[in-house]
Amino acid sequence: MYTQASRSIFLIAGILAITLAGRTQPPGGGEKPEARIRQYWFVMLTAGPNRNQDSATAASIQQGHLANITRLYQEGKLKVAGPFGDDGNWKGLFIFDCPSRQEVEQLLRTDPAIAAGRLTFEIHPWWTMPTGSFVPGKPGQPLH
Repeated sequence: MYTQASRSIFLIAGILAITLAGRTQPPGGGEKPEARIRQYWFVMLTAGPNRNQDSATAASIQQGHLANITRLYQEGKLKVAGPFGDDGNWKGLFIFDCPSRQEVEQLLRTDPAIAAGRLTFEIHPWWTMPTGSFVPGKPGQPLH
């Protein structure tokens, strides 16, 4: 059965697909936006079974976790990363740009927080256009 995270992912992907499908011709001609949709990998980070480290060890693991995120971003593999702001079981998310699930799994295993059992993960294929950003304000470029 689908988890709440799975249902949310499918809902977001469905909304994006419906929105883009309604555009029959992008402004200025050219390729339709929906033709550029490609697969990425959505990773839900959840609380792992081993979260009882002392504060110094937990801080060291977190420092390694952040360094690993930076490395993966600089390699072009990790496109989005961030924690959730509440104290729920969901701890954070990643969006990877990799050709296979196996590569994503290998990269996740380089994360000290996952290796230490502080975090665990779920991997889901996720589709969107390779555009956009989280910079505040209106986008500088249209979707064509």
